[in-house]
Amino acid sequence: MSFWETLTGSDLTREWKAFEARAEALPDDYRVAWEQIKTRSLPYGDLTGRKLTPILDGALGLFEEAAADGLSVDEVLGDDIEGFCVALTGGAGARSYRDRWREQLNRNVAKKLGRLGG
Repeated sequence: MSFWETLTGSDLTREWKAFEARAEALPDDYRVAWEQIKTRSLPYGDLTGRKLTPILDGALGLFEEAAADGLSVDEVLGDDIEGFCVALTGGAGARSYRDRWREQLNRNVAKKLGRLGG
């Protein structure tokens, strides 16, 4: 990955397009689960999604292997996709971008109040 790719995120765009092409080859129930996993996992990534890319790559690989083995998506994930996403992103209590922004805001407000003597 070059500096330019890191700066512009073009490498991520290329990877996401590859993910979508791989997901299109999956059976319908896997594609629905893939969309749900993307939607529920993105809040736990960083701003660019760079940290989630290897995790989602692994989940997609799991789907591809399970589909090739003839398993249904329910046999792979069960009926708790939310729980699967929580486990993928670091377990219950994993910090989302909202948590990180809230901490940053609180830290900045405390710093400003400290300067004002409050």
